[in-house]
Amino acid sequence: METSTSEGKRGIHIIDERIGSGVDVKARIGKARTAYLQLKNIWNSKQLATNTKVRIFNTNVKTVLLHGVETWKTTKAITQEIQVFINSCVRKILRIHWSDTVGNKLL
Repeated sequence: METSTSEGKRGIHIIDERIGSGVDVKARIGKARTAYLQLKNIWNSKQLATNTKVRIFNTNVKTVLLHGVETWKTTKAITQEIQVFINSCVRKILRIHWSDTVGNKLL
């Protein structure tokens, strides 16, 4: 594990080189998944419009997922992992089943 230290106004900070790595991204996806599951009653609601559900997803799940993204070392694999999670959630919100043929670009 590569670490370095820096001293700032609030004391010594340890900087972990793993930040922005696959480990950090998986942790963010896990937290976003938890946020998504906590809103399960909203996704299953037939009283809310689809565009309202998508807005709730963007404000409550995507923000958790992308918190700190500016510090990540983004790679194609990390970007794809994030997009797979987002597409999976959106497919569930839109009630698109695996047997339906809907491309990722349409999402």
